[in-house]
Amino acid sequence: MIRVYCRNTDTYKEFQEGTSLLEMLPEFDIKPEFPIVSAKVNNVSQGLKFKVFNNRDIEYLDVREPSGMRVYTRSLFFLLCKATSETFPGSRAYIEHPLSGGYYCNIRKKDDSALSSEDIDRIRERMQAIVDENVAFHRREVQVEEAIKIFRDRGFYDKVRLLETSGQVYTDYYLLGETPDYYYGRLVPSAGSLKLWAIEKCHDGLLLRVPDRHNPAELAPFFPQPKTFEIFSENLRWSIIMGLNNIGDVNYSCSRGRASEMIQVAEALQEKKIVQIAEEIYRRYNDPTSPVRVVLITGPSSSGKTTVCKRLSIQLLACGLRPISFSTDDYFVNRVDTPLLPDGSYDFDNFDTVDHEALQNDLLALLDGKEVSVPEYNFTTGIREYNGKKLRLREGSVLIIEGIHALNPRLTDKVSESKKFKIFISTLTSISIDNHNCIPTSDNRLLRRIIRDSNKGAFTARETISQWQNVLDAEEKWINPYQDSADVMFNSAYLVEFAVLRNHAESILADVPKNCPEYAEAHRLLKFIHYFTPVSDKEIPPTSLLREFVGGSSFKY
Repeated sequence: MIRVYCRNTDTYKEFQEGTSLLEMLPEFDIKPEFPIVSAKVNNVSQGLKFKVFNNRDIEYLDVREPSGMRVYTRSLFFLLCKATSETFPGSRAYIEHPLSGGYYCNIRKKDDSALSSEDIDRIRERMQAIVDENVAFHRREVQVEEAIKIFRDRGFYDKVRLLETSGQVYTDYYLLGETPDYYYGRLVPSAGSLKLWAIEKCHDGLLLRVPDRHNPAELAPFFPQPKTFEIFSENLRWSIIMGLNNIGDVNYSCSRGRASEMIQVAEALQEKKIVQIAEEIYRRYNDPTSPVRVVLITGPSSSGKTTVCKRLSIQLLACGLRPISFSTDDYFVNRVDTPLLPDGSYDFDNFDTVDHEALQNDLLALLDGKEVSVPEYNFTTGIREYNGKKLRLREGSVLIIEGIHALNPRLTDKVSESKKFKIFISTLTSISIDNHNCIPTSDNRLLRRIIRDSNKGAFTARETISQWQNVLDAEEKWINPYQDSADVMFNSAYLVEFAVLRNHAESILADVPKNCPEYAEAHRLLKFIHYFTPVSDKEIPPTSLLREFVGGSSFKY
């Protein structure tokens, strides 16, 4: 017999060795508010069919937990791919990226034509039939060579290349009924668990809608994101041109000595975009009908706002403009006046953390040609200080304001829209693990932040991970709603980023203790970055955006 501790109920129970988590679940009498979809076993994410052979700690999860949501959406991907292949034999499915509260999927039929609304209706019917039949998911562990043969026979060459470059002896793959596929994490026990989802026409493909993490009884709300879709499409086109659609392609290119070339292309693409933005600002600055005087730059945590701001300033100088800048962070209220979260801790991401009235008054004065004393926030003392820093907009000057609330309309609502140029920095990974496994858009930002926090001695990986969900929740509330109001979006994702970050992140993540809740995320990230063949950062230039996080930048932060 084995002894199992359930964190949900704070109880111990004994079971026969080899009992699955699904079989244990009724014995703990959890009475969940929402259906259980997965669990953590000793702080490692597992599917409910996982069998326990030793004493363990268990925590059952629903989709409100990020780990549970990943299991649910991953299972939906398999359901969609199976239904599509059965409805349209010879078709190809690409799960591309998050969009509009769901996931954008590009489905191409055998003749390479896109789906019609009627085609999507047929796929939806087949998906529902599989759910109604409660077809089971099964995990198989085999030698990599056997998995490669299975996927080569099905024409899944993206998975073949991924597995060929994995360096592993054994691997998992999954079956839904008799249909094999590869997924990099656990799935629900059977299709009957997938009660809530929807698919609908979206651009040239379809949108797979998923439950709302905050209220799993409803679908996540839909919100149009045309500019986000366009920037994803732009980067995807470059990935296709470069022949770098997924991890296997990147690894294969690295093994053939193309890492240096990929770094150079990544830098060239980002510099090209920054030049285009600077030239557009210069054009708008000289437009008598809409003369831009203020550039507002925002983006979520670790998107590279500061480096983009500095590189843009250089390009504006090259255009003949004189940029001056400050951060919204300098207008933080004194720490004792900071809004609080429900648990009593400081809510540093709240809009009211910024003294927006003082900021806008100074901004209006600058636009009137006056000299203004601007503050500098002392993060050590938590006090806004005036240390003699003065700014004035002169002929040929443009003001750059950078910060997470820069695009919030309340921050600059007294400034004419014609005077503002708004930039949103996103981090939208264009490559995928394979055609059926997209990379979460927040993973590279989390890895960047873990590395930067560790290098600066600010936070350990455990501390950064523990804060991350609060950061994402704040972004959802305070930053993301304004991204499609931007004049331009800049994608700071780097072509070989994960391959470079692997060298820096491995040892940092390995220090997260196994006996803490944050180990689950550290374990997941370690498993994920091990898909990438490591690439040295020695050829990354000192002005690179990545240097903001891995160190060695020529910019002062």
